[in-house]
Amino acid sequence: MISPDINAIREQVSLALIEDLGGELNAHNDITANLIDESENATATIITREQCVICGVAWVEQAFALIDERLELVWQVKDGDTVAADTTLLTLTGSARAILTAERVALNFLQTLSATATVTASYAKLLAGSNTKILDTRKTLPGLRMAQKYAVHCGGGQNHRIGLFDAFLIKENHIFSCGSIEKAISRAKEMKPGKPVEVEVESLEELQQALLAGADIVMLDNFTNEQIQKAVALTQGQCKLEVSGNITDERLSSLATLGVDYISSGALTKNVKAIDLSLRVNLA
Repeated sequence: MISPDINAIREQVSLALIEDLGGELNAHNDITANLIDESENATATIITREQCVICGVAWVEQAFALIDERLELVWQVKDGDTVAADTTLLTLTGSARAILTAERVALNFLQTLSATATVTASYAKLLAGSNTKILDTRKTLPGLRMAQKYAVHCGGGQNHRIGLFDAFLIKENHIFSCGSIEKAISRAKEMKPGKPVEVEVESLEELQQALLAGADIVMLDNFTNEQIQKAVALTQGQCKLEVSGNITDERLSSLATLGVDYISSGALTKNVKAIDLSLRVNLA
């Protein structure tokens, strides 16, 4: 499971604020907020306009703290909570300028990570009652790998490998370049004993080769349901089976009945539609 690292979060949020503030973390660069009197205080609320699973509390807190650590934040929710439309998520009190300067960056993180958590939760619900788990992929938004993988966890999913360093995932081009599935798996086990070795296959024949070579996990790429049934029968528990490719809401429920261990979907992180959030200010 991915856990939020406060230093990484601070760095991510700092970069986003610097992008917004002309290349430096200086709130005085917000020329529109400077229209407001510096002494003006306000109370603000963040509301969701749609049902969602919340994720991104720490990113929001960093966004406001980096602009003005004196701002007071009171949360009504926590990461992983499912909330209804029109729910108040957060109340802020303090400098009106600071609230408005940090607003967009805070909402960008919250709406994006909550979107990933919400989609994951919908997929996990369709798999409820089965032993099949939903996995994320490396198809994440650049710079948000750890954040989105944490969001997947908040939505009830599981994390696949984090990157290119913590597990082998041998695909078609790796197989071609190594010479065969057997050679690729053999080299992987010699190079990094103990690291998980997964192979992507496109046919039952390739699955048989991967089993004989000792793969830990085999990814069935774009297999039909009928082919998946044959793959499960052929494998007989010799390794874990993962299904990937053309994963839709309609198909998830049927895949859960076939006996595979995992279903992976890039849609959890790359096709997300931001949650509709709103911040409203009331002057003190």
